[in-house]
Amino acid sequence: MPVSERQLAAFADTYAWQIPFDTSPRHLAGPGDARHVTHGLAAAGWRPVSDPLSAEIVLRSADLRHSLQFDPQSDSSAWWRLRGEHHDNRPGWYAAFGQLVPAEVLAAFTDALIAPPPQQSDPWQPLVSAGWHRGPGDTAHSADSLCHIELRPLSEFHNGRSWHIETREPGHGEFPGPRIWHAYFDEHTPAHLVSAFLTALSDPSPLQRGMHEHTMHYSAVKEPSQVLPQQVVDAHAARINALRAHARSALRHKTKPAAPPAHMTSDAQPAPRR
Repeated sequence: MPVSERQLAAFADTYAWQIPFDTSPRHLAGPGDARHVTHGLAAAGWRPVSDPLSAEIVLRSADLRHSLQFDPQSDSSAWWRLRGEHHDNRPGWYAAFGQLVPAEVLAAFTDALIAPPPQQSDPWQPLVSAGWHRGPGDTAHSADSLCHIELRPLSEFHNGRSWHIETREPGHGEFPGPRIWHAYFDEHTPAHLVSAFLTALSDPSPLQRGMHEHTMHYSAVKEPSQVLPQQVVDAHAARINALRAHARSALRHKTKPAAPPAHMTSDAQPAPRR
């Protein structure tokens, strides 16, 4: 079902009691509120197909071409999984995200799935513009060297390449520290979705987190925010409305009947039988 007024009111109530802190860099801000993702998809017509009494959430798009699975009880390190089905000679694709991926960054990925950008940008350019460092080959890392991005060949026998993003604790010498969160995009994940994720990840503007949230990293920079809680709520509502409007417009365009051929008019009659 679409996002209800009751659900939006519950979202607003959460932030009414928070003291927001600007938290940066984004890769250390912690997961935040998962409703940034689920509300956006529900506004676009995605529907739950999972047991409502289960901790697992599964949403599926109206055209059944895409699905999202959120499983906080997963045995693997991936709590979020997104899949695109094979369609119109386009191969299916798969993306996975760890527990502590910032929900706002993941929401940029799902928003681009609903409302693709007008043009495709170089996925590396936002990183460079934000001061991230390009390494050898198709690699980059954040200014603090804790978040690493690599476009990695699948194997020496396969031409495909997949994206690997990892945020890790500081290591010792050549040995990286424990992993904080990761993201993975297989070789068929649409490029504009990857670009949207990397753009949001490297955005230097802070994310808002509550004063006592325990999932942000201890080294994240936290400052009292000038953003009022109501502004967070209003921005969320505006985004939900925009996604809903885009989804409705896309549906109308898809279901609009084809125009009759130019040589036909409303007075045209069928040819008589012979």
